[in-house]
Amino acid sequence: MATLDSSQLEQLVNRLSLNKQVLVHEVHDELANSGNQHRIDLLNHEPGDSGDESLASTLADFNMARLDRQVQGLRDIEAAFLRIKNGEYGVCIDCEEDIGYARLQAYPTAKRCIECQQRREKQFARAGHPET
Repeated sequence: MATLDSSQLEQLVNRLSLNKQVLVHEVHDELANSGNQHRIDLLNHEPGDSGDESLASTLADFNMARLDRQVQGLRDIEAAFLRIKNGEYGVCIDCEEDIGYARLQAYPTAKRCIECQQRREKQFARAGHPET
């Protein structure tokens, strides 16, 4: 594990736990609201124009993108907890150097040190692929 002292690790674990609770709540709300919206759509089954259909489709796509982002956030948090359990948290998956505490405070699910992350983003930006 990185050279984090017990207080730093505890703060980061608490932050991850809080972030997880927030995301779980957001996913729950998103799913509950999507169900309500479906029921509202069924009740308002009057034929609409193509603009109404387009707006509904755009909103559904937006909601799905937001839900995907929230679920990915939960996966990232679970992966961070697994790295903590395995003693790998705070160690860059590329260069195996410590990830700075300041970076982990800003981004507690970070898998890479700032240098490796910047290198990866530049590599994918040139290749035209999304950053992972």
